[in-house]
Amino acid sequence: METQLAELRHLASRAENRRTETGIPRVAMAQGDIPEHMLAAVYDPMVNLILQGGKTMTIGDRVLHYTPADYFVMSTHLPAIGRVHQGGPGRPYLAVSLTLAPDVIAAMLADAPAPSPLGEQSSGFSVASVTPELLDAWVRMLRLMDHPADIAVLAPAYEREILYRVLQGPHGWLLRDIALPDTALARVRLAIQWIRTHFAEPMRVDRLADMAALSVSAFHRHFKAVTAMSPLQFQKRIRLLHARSVLIANGRSASATAFEVGYGSPSQFSREYIRFFGSPPARDAAMIRRRWMAATADD
Repeated sequence: METQLAELRHLASRAENRRTETGIPRVAMAQGDIPEHMLAAVYDPMVNLILQGGKTMTIGDRVLHYTPADYFVMSTHLPAIGRVHQGGPGRPYLAVSLTLAPDVIAAMLADAPAPSPLGEQSSGFSVASVTPELLDAWVRMLRLMDHPADIAVLAPAYEREILYRVLQGPHGWLLRDIALPDTALARVRLAIQWIRTHFAEPMRVDRLADMAALSVSAFHRHFKAVTAMSPLQFQKRIRLLHARSVLIANGRSASATAFEVGYGSPSQFSREYIRFFGSPPARDAAMIRRRWMAATADD
């Protein structure tokens, strides 16, 4: 596997210190010391493969660590905080990712062998060790960056192979849950989508439970299992992440931002912002802008 990893590192070394598009649909890469505020976000469903260095992901009350030849699967949109770790002198963090498309997964499942029963699974994310077969599919996918004329024909086949290899592994149930309509994940995902769209509005858990066709107690249990958060915690983190992006981009006051994202009290907003990000809103945003300007000037 080391030969495959070495080639993947070489191919991904052209990435920037942020999410970098490859020209291949849904495939991106990143390297180096990625600014922390870029790693605190609502993440898309994805397969993320670490090539060099490591990464820590905090999702709700769970913290996951993964290193080279580990891959991470997230099956729904989740607010998370990431932190990258360099691989040592001259060995920057390197990773590639594939954003998951439910229609592509559903088409692949239709042709795949029936999976072995795994019992009830519920979490919306997990980490596993990569296999030589999965690495081989990733190598062929990233080689397409040097052959753009081949992307339209070959990338869909390589994407299906990556998904198939993940389906065969311990994360297979995560992919199946994305494409199947009546799983706990599918029911919870309806509520997640509503919260993401209406995060600034008052939220009633009983209405979300009705939306998911679950009792309130069952909804709470499934939501926490999928997201590692209660519905209220999920909404707060969506609000705070959106508030931070507004503060950084627009320089708006903390009070105005608090009301924009749904808080009725600026003081409550500041308390929760400090608890989540570690600094008051205005100071945090100003610090990020200074760091960003300094990094841009260095480039």
